[in-house]
Amino acid sequence: MPGYLTKQDSVPIAGAANLIIRSLLDRQQFSDPLGEAERLGISSALWPLFGMLWPSGTQLAERMATRPLKAGERVLEIGCGLGLASLVCHRRGMDITASDGHPLADRFLLENLRLNALPPMKYCAGHWNPPEGTEGDGTAASTVSGQFDLIMGSDVLYERDARATLAGFIDRHAGVGAQIWIVDPDRGNRSAFHKQMAVYRFAVVEERLDHPALDDRPAYKGRLLVYQRPALAS
Repeated sequence: MPGYLTKQDSVPIAGAANLIIRSLLDRQQFSDPLGEAERLGISSALWPLFGMLWPSGTQLAERMATRPLKAGERVLEIGCGLGLASLVCHRRGMDITASDGHPLADRFLLENLRLNALPPMKYCAGHWNPPEGTEGDGTAASTVSGQFDLIMGSDVLYERDARATLAGFIDRHAGVGAQIWIVDPDRGNRSAFHKQMAVYRFAVVEERLDHPALDDRPAYKGRLLVYQRPALAS
């Protein structure tokens, strides 16, 4: 990747074979010769975060490794970053679409598909919270279309989102009976997000995912948030 230092790791995933993942070397990697970061309003500190492996992403990948396969199920990962959970789904044969608002995410995803000898996978630019003033200029607009049976994401509640743009995005793309899976490392925005989702009639069930450090797994504290709308009365 021109302008960036990267590394390559074999990432263990409970319930599935390891994945080889190309990621940024560290959080200091930043190169913006075309001014993409400036146009999108992403600071140099935030710019590299998509290209790191995050513990919550591994937690989501492990859940998707053991989720029963459902014929015809359409799955969308939001804020996929390096796409660990999407890669697990794709390797299992699910109908998965990865999405992210970062303009470099698709390039890293292509490389990680190649490293794992996987066929092409569907990817869309998907930015649920574009900077103010860019919604209509095409620089940060979502290109995710259609509805899905499962929408999943990890560590996506990292900002207050006072405009409830993530809840609105999910509402637009959640099919009838859809589930929403969010792995959250106990960030402080969870309660506010529950209320935003409730506006769209989504109820939530929380599951703790805490576990101590093991030989091949670091300790983790967080929870799986599962949202679903109640069935309409017949």
